[in-house]
This record gives sequence, structure tokens and C-alpha cells, in this order.
Amino acid sequence: MNNGLRRFRKILVANRGEIACRIIWTCKEMGIGTVAVHSDVDRDSLHVRFADESVCIGPAPSAQSYLNIPAIISAAELFNVDAIHPGYGFLAESAYFAEICEACNIKFIGPKPNLIQLMGEKVEARRAMQNAGVPILPGSPDALTSDEDAIKVAREIGYPVIVKASGGGGGRGMRIVNSEDELGHALETASNEAAAAFKNGDVYIERYVQRPRHIEIQVLADEHGNCVFLGERECSIQRRHQKLLEEAPAPMMTPELRQQMGDTAVAACKAIGYSSAGTFEFLLDEDNKFYFMEMNTRIQVEHPVTEMVTLTDIVRNQIRIAEGEPLGFTQDDVIMVGHAIECRINAENPETFVPSPGKITAFNLPGGPGVRVDTYVYPEYRVPPFYDSLIAKVIVHARTRELAIARMRRALEAMVIEGIKTTIPLHLKIMNDPNFQAGNISTRFLDDFLSTNGNRSAPTASAALTGAAA
Repeated sequence: MNNGLRRFRKILVANRGEIACRIIWTCKEMGIGTVAVHSDVDRDSLHVRFADESVCIGPAPSAQSYLNIPAIISAAELFNVDAIHPGYGFLAESAYFAEICEACNIKFIGPKPNLIQLMGEKVEARRAMQNAGVPILPGSPDALTSDEDAIKVAREIGYPVIVKASGGGGGRGMRIVNSEDELGHALETASNEAAAAFKNGDVYIERYVQRPRHIEIQVLADEHGNCVFLGERECSIQRRHQKLLEEAPAPMMTPELRQQMGDTAVAACKAIGYSSAGTFEFLLDEDNKFYFMEMNTRIQVEHPVTEMVTLTDIVRNQIRIAEGEPLGFTQDDVIMVGHAIECRINAENPETFVPSPGKITAFNLPGGPGVRVDTYVYPEYRVPPFYDSLIAKVIVHARTRELAIARMRRALEAMVIEGIKTTIPLHLKIMNDPNFQAGNISTRFLDDFLSTNGNRSAPTASAALTGAAA
């Protein structure tokens, strides 16, 4: 402790894969020791090799390892760490885990547990944002209690509507409803799916926006009341409710709209007393009106595009904020330079999106000016079948969007991953697509793209939900 600050000597990274590597890289630059936790099948992962110390916390199933709170806390105490960085996924948005960390006098690198709880409960988050002056879509003010209640709300806001899970995200527990005849069945199936996925069957209704853009505002807020936004990200290209490609700045964005969305996010942060990194997800309709969708109270997969255009290490700032330091810069210091694109490389069949785990037999990473690759795999590595299929992120930065697209095409052509299938071929096709090149993007983009390119496996029904996906 020094002048009220908590200087971290050692951080435990409660995650795996590329995000664990990413956090460890920054810790090394900051002179902070690291402890990697891993399941028994991840003992050869790069995050284990990069960390100063490591410990196995259980078998492959995440419930017995990366979601095993007693095992993680025991590891933290055994290795005498000052803080835990949860990365994304797993326990990153578990208010209970954050509470346990606090109770054990271990700093959770993220917001306070009550804010994780607030923003994780979608109905409550909508209400909090509405009170903070953030635009929200018309919908039910509370979780629905009956079919009659739902019918009344849907008639008021008009069809189509979307049924959403109050306690979840990622597209689960969502149903688009085009008429009153479909509503009862949609409510039942969405509620059952939400109960199974999130142990909370509460659902609510919003007006459904047909072809929105998914725009995110990255914020950083410290414990001293300072808050800035780091521009926006365009995240409309998604499949099965998960983002596939992101870029910053968003094509077609105007300085005026960026300022309006950013000011709204900053005001919302201050209204709820938020500190740490966070992301506001908005739907932007065809009239350039934006509506709050949800807030992610953690680092996000797509954070590198923001880092590239703002020259800001978001993980470093997360750690400094958790140490109690002020941000050290103001909104006037945030300048977006050039254009960045990120392609998520998943171990999947690029046409069906079926996971493709297995041994990597040939491997080459792209390089050259303006190319960054975040990954945890290497030649002869065996991708396990137990976790998310993301194995790498290719991020490029160039002076203009046109040059960034050309640079990404060059990088993807140089990237070699053999032995398993990956999404590289799909990304190459997208780079060559005239609509993408022109910036004509919405959450329906991939659905239309796959149909045009003869992909019969295009998940039409599910992709229609991506307007509200995380």
C-alpha cells in the first residue's frame, strides 16, 4: 500500500487460451508476477509456459476447473497473489466470484460485485440505463409474469418483437415473434432455454429492430470519478450470436454520432458509479438512432481493435484502475488513428461452423507492418474439444479502411494452420465481398453473405437473432 494505492506484486489469471496470454504479456511489461491456472488438458498451453508460475486446478470440464471457485481461490492463496484477473467468459461476470475474492482480501480486477450483478440482470440493467438517460427500446418494464402480460406489451409496441432472457445473453433464451399467434410458444421455449442456461427463466420483450448495426462503446473508469470512452467498434458480423469480425472505427460513423454515443456511455458509467474497463453494446437502426442493448463488465475478445486505433493498453489500464490509480489521461487525449480490423480464427468448419479440434500439423503466423496475432497455439499443439473454439485473433492496423482490408487479406493468405479446419477461408471471402468493402453491414450481413455464397448451412433463423446478440 502506498498513498492509498494497492501495488500488485503477483496476479493470478483465472482463464485460459489467448486472453490468458494477453493478460500475462501486459503483466510482464508492468513487472508484475503471474500465476497461470490450467486444467489437466491445458498443461501444454502457451499461457502456462508464459506465466511465472502455474498450477493445475482440475480436469478438463470447465465446471471442475475454470469454473471451480474453491480451486481457484485455493490456488490464489497458495501462491500468495494480490489480485485475480478473470479475462472474459468463465467467471469474468460472476458477482459471486468477485464477492468471494473480496472476502478473501484478493483484489478482483473488474467492477464491484453489485455492478456486475446489476448489469448482468437485463431487466434491471434496462431500468438503470433508462434512469441514467440512455435510450432503450420500447418493451416490458419488468420480467413478464403471464402470457396476457406479454400480449398486452406486444400490442402496445407492435410486432415484430423479440423475447429475451433476463439473466443471460449470447443469443440463448431469445425468440423473434412476428405475430400474436407465435407469442405463447416463443415465451415458453425462451423461458425454458433461459432456465436451463442461466438458472433463471425470467424473460422480457423488446421491439425487434430488423437490420441494425451492432456498435460498441469501450469505456475506462477509475475509482476517482474519471471516465473516458475509447471510440467505438463495429461488431455486426456475427454467426450463431457470436461475433466473427470486428473493426474500429465503425464504417459510416460520423464524429457527431460517435460523440453522442460516447457521452451517453460515460454519463451512464458515472450514474451507476462504475469503475474498470467496460463496454456498452448498442443497436443502431437505419435512421442512426441508437438503443442500449447490454453492458459487458469485463475485457472483451475484440478489445485489440480499440487498442490499435487509440494506442491504449486496455488490460494495463484495468490493472492500474484496480490498483487504485487515477486514469492519468482525459477524453481530450483519446484520438483514434487509422483503421483496425480483427478476424477471429476459430477451430471450426468454415461452412458449417462445426468445431474442429485436433492436432495442428503445420503452422505459420503472419507478420509484417501493422499485423498483430493473439493466440495460444503452436505447431504440434492439440486443440482440445472441451472449450470455446477460438484459437487466434488476427488484428491489422492501417491508415485507411481500404488499406486495412488489403493488409488483412495479405495476413490471412500468409497464415497457415493445418490438421484442423479454421474460419480463415471464410474471412478471406468476406475481405473480397463488395458489400463488406463498401461498409454495407448489419447484423444480417453474414446471413445474406452465406446465402449468396451458396452456404446451405446458413443459420437463417438463429442469425435473425443476432441483432440482440452479445
